[in-house]
Amino acid sequence: MKTGKTIMDANDFSIVLLRPEIPHNTGAVGRLAVGLGVRLELVRPLGFRLDDESVRRAGLDYWRHLDCRIHDSWDDYLSLAAPKRFFMLSTKGGKPLYDVRFEPGDALVFGNESSGLPEDFYGRYRDRLCRIPMPGEHARSINLANAVSIAAYECYRQLVTLCG
Repeated sequence: MKTGKTIMDANDFSIVLLRPEIPHNTGAVGRLAVGLGVRLELVRPLGFRLDDESVRRAGLDYWRHLDCRIHDSWDDYLSLAAPKRFFMLSTKGGKPLYDVRFEPGDALVFGNESSGLPEDFYGRYRDRLCRIPMPGEHARSINLANAVSIAAYECYRQLVTLCG
């Protein structure tokens, strides 16, 4: 008899924003995290205050349901959240997102809107870098909140299939 899990818990994966700069994007990602029932981890510095009206506007009334943790640094995040595994999304990633096989406990890590991940991460975490395929010719990247949505729903799809 199969007794797979069909509803995900907040511990199944998390979304991590490193040094986010635009409150609207963080608000939209927070709303997405609530919709998926996952935790949002924010790593300082933040380019805005969390009580900023634009964060609340983008997150609507969902923000009060958000499981959000704020970390002073990347090292603090790693020691406190202790993700099982993490994958970093970047336009500089070599592996397509759809080649990653997600597992419960994984974290999806995103850099900020203007400069992406910290420069040293590209060498330090080379094996964890992946990218969203972009077949168009004229865009360097897509909006952060859109990228998070694409990756989070791919992770969700895989975990529901795995656990269901």
